Amino acid sequence: MEYFDVVDEEGRPTGETVERSRAHREGILHRTAHLWITRLQDGKVQILLQKRAMDKDSFPGCWDTSSAGHIPAGQEPEDSCLRELQEELGIKAEKKDLVRIGTLKVGFEMVFHEKPFNDREVVSLFHLNKDVDLKDVHVQKEEIDTAAWFDLQSVYQDIIHHDERYCIMKESLEILAGHLHVNLAEGERK
Repeated sequence: MEYFDVVDEEGRPTGETVERSRAHREGILHRTAHLWITRLQDGKVQILLQKRAMDKDSFPGCWDTSSAGHIPAGQEPEDSCLRELQEELGIKAEKKDLVRIGTLKVGFEMVFHEKPFNDREVVSLFHLNKDVDLKDVHVQKEEIDTAAWFDLQSVYQDIIHHDERYCIMKESLEILAGHLHVNLAEGERK
């Protein structure tokens, strides 16, 4: 079983833990870490996205953040971020390579695989500038179908026009763009 730290509204652990399925069934606030991997290609910022496996408990088959995952009880966001990156994509990095770019609070209720899913998270956002060759990506098949590079501005435009291929929060992309000094209307560095 997978356990998470229950957190307060600021993302600080309360000392309690909760099992994953209960957290998502009852909407108990917990933590996740999301990592954006970027590169510069022909003067435009690209983001590496992963396509979620079809049997995932939420957003099956959708394009998502480069690497993301729940933070296990007792673990710090940076450690969780690096572990997920290695497990999901086979990419190694070190803490010094990560830049913490922000925090988001997320909450939604949906139904996946005919089961209610009530998610409440405090998301730690990180950035890694790394021109990853897709031949070097080794996806964790239980979690991910594939990975691909996308133009940051194009993905943002698709998301604000409610393209259901993506399960990315526009606020997360806005934080990334602010960190990178990218104008999302044009997709180029300011």
